[in-house]
Amino acid sequence: MYDFTTTDRVRHKLWLVNKKDTVAKVQERFAAIPAIYIADGHHRSASSALLGKSRRSKNPNYTGSEPYNFYLGVFFPETQLKIYDFNRVVKDLNGLNSDAFLERLKEKFNITLKEGEYKPSCKHNFSMYMDGNWYSLDAKKEIIHNDEPVGSLDATILTDHILSPILNIHDLKTDKRIGFVSGIKGMKELKNQVDKWNFKVAFGLYPVEMNQLKHIADTNSIMPPKTTWVEPKMRSGLVIYSLEE
Repeated sequence: MYDFTTTDRVRHKLWLVNKKDTVAKVQERFAAIPAIYIADGHHRSASSALLGKSRRSKNPNYTGSEPYNFYLGVFFPETQLKIYDFNRVVKDLNGLNSDAFLERLKEKFNITLKEGEYKPSCKHNFSMYMDGNWYSLDAKKEIIHNDEPVGSLDATILTDHILSPILNIHDLKTDKRIGFVSGIKGMKELKNQVDKWNFKVAFGLYPVEMNQLKHIADTNSIMPPKTTWVEPKMRSGLVIYSLEE
């Protein structure tokens, strides 16, 4: 029905699946899938569920087929989905100078000065850019809790042991001293944010692994804000589902 290329040079092709036998086959295949995970759009999904619940309670003639009982979703095979890192930049060191900040970091991290750009090499390893230098930060064993689905995430370790106690950043959603940079822009963008914009330090994180994401969902846990950057992303408004019609 549609075949076009957007300004970011991504081609989109859409087909309408409306034959009863084909729809039945699709339903049969999906019914055999034991679990579906929301990799992106958690808040939109939750708000849609709340809207449906609210409207059902106000409809005495509820049948279950009303549009508000459903919402639009896109499904990707796990093999075609990529999770990128979601990195942090901070505007100041909370009154500390660089040497004092590094000393505080040494309490919980092993620090190595690197030559040139550095990207985290594994879980619990972080990159840091400050004052024109790249550093490798390895979390010490005593702050790694692999038995905790959320506590073992690098985003949690960074918040619990650097952002909150040292830099006094407690709410990632509202604090204006912190910014976020998607991993698709690479480590060069972290350097750029510090060298050319109003940021003092940048932290690069190792990407969340697919099994971590699924384990957190399976244990009914909640990821910290801005933990994953998922690709591919659909064009906003490409397809619209009406809750009214």
